[in-house]
Amino acid sequence: MDAAAPARRPPGLVFIWITVALDILAIGVVIPVLPHLIKQFVGGSVETAAWWVGVFGSVFALSQFLASPVQGALSDRFGRRPVVLLSNLGLGLDFVLMAVANTLPLLFLGRVLAGITSASISTANAYIADITPADKRAGAFGMLGAAFGIGFVLGPALGGVLGEIDVRLPFWLAAGLSLANFLYGFFVLPESLPVEKRSARFDVRRASPLGALRLLASAPGVLGLAGVVFLSQLAHYVLPSVYVLYTDYRYGWSELDVGLTLGLVGICNALVQAVLVRKLVPRIGERRAVGIGLASGIAGFAWMGVAPTGALFLLSVPLLALWGLAGPATQSLVTQRIDPSLQGRLQGSLASLVSTAGIFGPFLFTAIFRLFIGEHPPAYLPGAAFLFSALLLGAAWALAHRATRPLPNRASPPAA
Repeated sequence: MDAAAPARRPPGLVFIWITVALDILAIGVVIPVLPHLIKQFVGGSVETAAWWVGVFGSVFALSQFLASPVQGALSDRFGRRPVVLLSNLGLGLDFVLMAVANTLPLLFLGRVLAGITSASISTANAYIADITPADKRAGAFGMLGAAFGIGFVLGPALGGVLGEIDVRLPFWLAAGLSLANFLYGFFVLPESLPVEKRSARFDVRRASPLGALRLLASAPGVLGLAGVVFLSQLAHYVLPSVYVLYTDYRYGWSELDVGLTLGLVGICNALVQAVLVRKLVPRIGERRAVGIGLASGIAGFAWMGVAPTGALFLLSVPLLALWGLAGPATQSLVTQRIDPSLQGRLQGSLASLVSTAGIFGPFLFTAIFRLFIGEHPPAYLPGAAFLFSALLLGAAWALAHRATRPLPNRASPPAA
């Protein structure tokens, strides 16, 4: 497939969109129930469960941190399609393992394997960069973000409903979805990276996390944008780490309540990604979109941290959805500054950076949550973790204001 050929909507974009939607649906299904399953294994203690949720999240991210640059480099050398297919197959088999796990260590092993195999998202971003002209990438990444939203609309809602029946049922559904995704991709997904545009060889040194960071520092402006990605993703980790435990503790929400509210988040996010990004970013530019998105995220997290009731808590949902303007605009800016033959490594590098945030994020946010609800808190403030996320986005906004300034001249493609 010629990357310069697509005009309006390349067929591969539709295929990768469906692939990502199914992948996120599978992951979203288990979100409402995993903390509760961990809670069962530790005897029902919320504080102990919060610590283990942090451990699980950090180990998952560490696995991604080590694996993502390797998978990105492999996709540059051998193409995007085989990496996506193997990722989906491995993720499906891993969900089967977690569905039958009867001890905490076995469930823990499942999360390690999930971190290693869940690389199709970063490869999907490289796929988008392969088939989409530079001036259309923000909209394309927005459509990919909409796939995330739709996956999170149906996934947590289904997981919440099924979790009310059996806490392990969502894992079986996730396994089925991931394996179906593998079969779909096997028969339908075309390759996006022509042989002549692939890397000449697979270099283990460049596929390491350190090599990934060197790539981010090799082009003007990219390292600053990567810092925005890192701070934003670190702030985001408050949601998978604390959201379920926080809403259970403060508002008494059940698995079904959590699933439905996360579904609402997904609907709002999908509308922003599918409609607003495509229509608004070309008008206001990527730099302004990043600023508006981050400012909305600050307001959303701050409100989550102080909302006195569950009903008022929901007012934060549209604000967090508008945060979705920042991600596609940032992705578009970064891809325009890196050579096309290195897009797989670029996305693997960014995924590794996101995983670095994930190594620290779950521990950080669950520790803050425990500190402010424990026996001797410095102040009783259950929403402290969300307020800290607002501060992180404030730092990201300040960095973005500097990092997204237009370059005087287009950077020459780095040969790193």
